[in-house]
Amino acid sequence: MPRNASTHAAGIVISKLPLDEYVPLFRADKGLSTQFNMTTIEELGLLKMDFLSLRNLTIIRDALEMIKENHGVELDFSKMEYDSPEVYENIAKGNTQGIFQLESAGMTSFMKNLKPDCFEDIVAGIALYRPGPMASIPTYIDNKKNPDHVRYVDEALRPILGVTYGCMVYQEQVMQIVRDLGGYSYGRSDLVRRAMSKKKMDVMMKEQAVFKKGCMDNGISPEAADEIFNQMISFAEYAFNKSHAAAYAVLAYETGYLKTYYPVEFMAALMTSVMGDSKAMSLYIRNCKDMGIEVLPPDINESGKKFTVVYDADDVNHEGGKIRFGLMGIKNLGDGPIDAIIAARDEKGKPADIFRFIDNLDINKVNKKAVESLIKSGAMDCLGKNRAAHMAVYESLMDSAQSIARNNVAGQITLFDINAEVLEESSANRLPDIRNFDNDILLAQEKEMLGVYLTAHPLDDYADVIGRNVSVTSRDLAEVLAAEEEGYTGSIRDGMEAAMAGIITSKKNLIARNGKMMSFVNMEDMFGTVEVVVFPNVYEKCHQLIEEDTIIAVKGRINFKEGEMPKLLAGNVVSVKDISAAAKDISAAAKDINASVKDISASVKDNSAAAHRPGEPMSKQIRRTEEKNGRQPEGFVKIRLPQGDGKHSIEKQNNSLMKKISDVMRNHPGDYQAIIYYPQGGSCRTEENLWVYPDDDFAEAIIDIVGEGNYKS
Repeated sequence: MPRNASTHAAGIVISKLPLDEYVPLFRADKGLSTQFNMTTIEELGLLKMDFLSLRNLTIIRDALEMIKENHGVELDFSKMEYDSPEVYENIAKGNTQGIFQLESAGMTSFMKNLKPDCFEDIVAGIALYRPGPMASIPTYIDNKKNPDHVRYVDEALRPILGVTYGCMVYQEQVMQIVRDLGGYSYGRSDLVRRAMSKKKMDVMMKEQAVFKKGCMDNGISPEAADEIFNQMISFAEYAFNKSHAAAYAVLAYETGYLKTYYPVEFMAALMTSVMGDSKAMSLYIRNCKDMGIEVLPPDINESGKKFTVVYDADDVNHEGGKIRFGLMGIKNLGDGPIDAIIAARDEKGKPADIFRFIDNLDINKVNKKAVESLIKSGAMDCLGKNRAAHMAVYESLMDSAQSIARNNVAGQITLFDINAEVLEESSANRLPDIRNFDNDILLAQEKEMLGVYLTAHPLDDYADVIGRNVSVTSRDLAEVLAAEEEGYTGSIRDGMEAAMAGIITSKKNLIARNGKMMSFVNMEDMFGTVEVVVFPNVYEKCHQLIEEDTIIAVKGRINFKEGEMPKLLAGNVVSVKDISAAAKDISAAAKDINASVKDISASVKDNSAAAHRPGEPMSKQIRRTEEKNGRQPEGFVKIRLPQGDGKHSIEKQNNSLMKKISDVMRNHPGDYQAIIYYPQGGSCRTEENLWVYPDDDFAEAIIDIVGEGNYKS
């Protein structure tokens, strides 16, 4: 009996008559939903379609509009050939940020190794980059670079698999194989495709005898038929249809084309699409800097709602565009205030000072909070660089404007008309003569309002020394979780030694079980934020540095926990000025951490033996997340060890669980690697001799050991 009802993310059921005449309905959080699942819906003969909205389509639309406005060029991708060498060269170099489906760390690495030179390579890359087919990536790359390495089980496969260098990549290829080699009809081959897409292995297995007989009738040996069928079975679990991959590849090429030939317009549209996402915004601003594109701060006299492209007055050919930050990207500004600011600018001209700016506004649509945000963000620097002076007067000016608006009929008289004498005395030259905020305060205000450091960064003065000494950035850690979900193995490993540096943005101190102080620190580098855990023995040595706005360098170990961005467990914390000296002492840092962290990972050791020895504990068969130099797993299963019951030591309880898990694994050998997560943080991956086949029996046995919710395939 189902315990809960979930709703498909994008599934829409279409019927000729009102839907309640066909299926029972219920009211879900997202609206009316069918009580039957998608399988039953399809068996009833109803049409279910998935409608997905993609922000990339909006990015393309916005970029095309700016290109037409700025260059007079009206691009029509439907009339283009998808064959520009420059686009593929840009992708092969790894400049893939913002390119649909290609910007993740794993996919970027894949593209750099593959070096695509045609549209078919992008289609195949998208289809291959998922668990299962991913195992064929090395073969695909090698065969592409060395055509003489391509091998076919039977020559009858050449016209089918030739386009993918001998690798089985698409569902359509399997359909063609069973038709051309096994003698299937088009209808029956589609049933095989449906079985693959729904992962119905029992249906696939029933087809083996039929396929083998058809192959033999067509002159193919029974041994070759069995081998081909086994390849199809292995491939079927994560098979991708080419039509889907091709549709994705179209968007990948189009976004790649725009980034290659119109990078300024593309990046402006891209950043508009992620307004409010500070991590993505920071990443794309950094990418702009790498490409030599300047991102200008917001400006009430120049900015639009969205990010826009601007050109210098002497750049008549529009060759050196810059990107102007959009007003929608400023905190506390909604559509109403922004529309009022732009309308006032269009109708009354650009104001020269804060007094004229506020007088020009429809004061009923812009409140004090919005003006304060404009000042702090730097959007009013065009009216004078002294933000402290603007902060000192804006509230009284807003109060005066609101008072006058309440006492006069809108449109009959203006602030300047009714109180000219007063404003004459307090006009442009009457800003208070006070010192502007210090630069670090200005940057902090900018970060607060924009979500990113734009005009400068607190770490700029230390960029060179940090670049020479850090080994990991927050961007690297942010990519770990997504990469693991994709099945991609990156260079970041659980427990690896690392050096990072950044500015402390917040901290939380607490008392550890031993009665000593420790701290959880949020540290921001050039790319984002990472959590640093400072244990008591380290905190005692460096507590004077653990303060907000302090720039520090940290040596320590990376710590994984399922479903979370990795943390840095500090072993040594120093001022950023001492980062070079600290970099020489990573071994000492590692020892400090090992003394602080008493978790099960200490008992997990590398296993160099190729086979299991009777009575040997599982911990000796598991290697910390270093990948085995051999074949790649077809996929992954995830097992989380539950919290202890308090009756036994954590290590003893986890070793007992791991022994039970290893017994189950040995009874279900296969090609899937297990990732085991410890309740205290950290993880390990099984050696090849403990790879498994994650069928229902395996899942049930593991769930019996670790409980519901602690197993995922």
